[in-house]
Amino acid sequence: MSTSPENNDLILVTGATGYIGGRLVPQLLDQGYRVRCLVRDPNRLKGRDWFDEVEITEGDLLKPETVESALQGVTVAYYLVHSMGAGSGFHERDYHAAEAFGKTAQKSGVDRIIYLGALAEESPELSEHLKSRHQTAEALRAGGVSVTEFRAGVIVGSGSLSFEMIRYLTERVPVLICPQWVFTRTQPIAIREVLDYLTLALKKPESRDRIIEIGGADVITYGQMMQTYAEVRELKRLLLPVPVLTPRLSSYWVHLVTPIPTSIARPLIEGLRNESIVQHPIAKDLFPEIEPVGYRTAVGRALAKLQAGNVVTSWTDALHTSVGEEPPVVLTTQEGMILEKRQKMVDATPDAVFKSFTGLGGDRGWLYMNWAWRLRGMMDRLIGGVGLRRGRRDPDHVRVGDALDFWRVEAVEKNKLMRLRAEMKVPGQAWLEFRAINKQNGKTLLTQTAFFAPKGLAGWLYWYALYPVHALIFSGLIRKVSSRVSR
Repeated sequence: MSTSPENNDLILVTGATGYIGGRLVPQLLDQGYRVRCLVRDPNRLKGRDWFDEVEITEGDLLKPETVESALQGVTVAYYLVHSMGAGSGFHERDYHAAEAFGKTAQKSGVDRIIYLGALAEESPELSEHLKSRHQTAEALRAGGVSVTEFRAGVIVGSGSLSFEMIRYLTERVPVLICPQWVFTRTQPIAIREVLDYLTLALKKPESRDRIIEIGGADVITYGQMMQTYAEVRELKRLLLPVPVLTPRLSSYWVHLVTPIPTSIARPLIEGLRNESIVQHPIAKDLFPEIEPVGYRTAVGRALAKLQAGNVVTSWTDALHTSVGEEPPVVLTTQEGMILEKRQKMVDATPDAVFKSFTGLGGDRGWLYMNWAWRLRGMMDRLIGGVGLRRGRRDPDHVRVGDALDFWRVEAVEKNKLMRLRAEMKVPGQAWLEFRAINKQNGKTLLTQTAFFAPKGLAGWLYWYALYPVHALIFSGLIRKVSSRVSR
């Protein structure tokens, strides 16, 4: 039996652009491992803080000839990919990709593959999605390399697919229509514990050639997950059971209410009819140092992503763009938060751009449609908010903690960044962030991002009802900030 890898051994991560892989890579780096990422498009990793700390190889798992070079010199490979989002036939693509990867890994001398699959007991009634996840593990093992297969159900973390479905449904719908799958039992596990299992497996040779089921401290239904989430968010939600609602109809409903497309929602929902509960708790013996938390605690951790200190590191990495590759306006949702990002190339130095956006507010005003900003301040005062009366401490300089009209300065990085947190009354939490990114030839990329974390249905209605006005104001604001530099 081989021993656990040393820190100077090379670890390959597939799926580094995905939810699990993107969080696993920095954890491996923090523990001193050398990491190589196999991705189809290396550009998708350019915004990650750890981009310069890893080796990156371009390749496609469905093209084995592109994978062989990525596996050269690798001791352990993490297999964290699936193609469910690609539509029909995903199970065949996943099987063939895993089969080819296992064979190539054996040929390249890889010692072990660590795979994250789905938690579900083998059964003739197993959904196509869950069956595919089990067959993927079998295909990897067929190559002859030792495989550690972890099986997890709902992973609770802001941004994980199944948790985000629960999150969006609960946030947006006061009366939740509940088909039969809502009453299926599951054992949700926090993302932090999943990452701990994946990384500790490197130091646990006894985990080789094992199927390890992992779950949190609670066994609950999906309905109970929604109710608990609502309680944590202080939302009132009513669950209304319905006798018949097929996975197809449910997937259309999820597609309508959440950002999850039907092509992903349907196989996911079909899998929810199967219980995902740990039946063989060997993880406790193999990993006694890991103590999984309960669902409520896991939800609290996930929602902490919406707190001010975590927003920048999470959201800006996910939305990294560069002029020429992305449109000047990006409207999207990331981990339950709505973002509108605008960017403009300015013929000026970063310090000049920084001076322009840090001079906003107070007597100088907001440069574009200033009457609309004043009107918003008056409305806020009428309902007991702070309004615009606070002005600003200094007309040209800001520091963390300053009041800036109805904003609070939350972060400042000289000649780089200013982030403001809204203190007006809104159904949720809001931020406005400016960045000055140094480019070649004396130019600066000015980015302006509005972040909004809606609370309940009222929050979503607020954002989309006012979006046309916000779009007009924010597009004018970035133009005025950039033109003010040029004067």
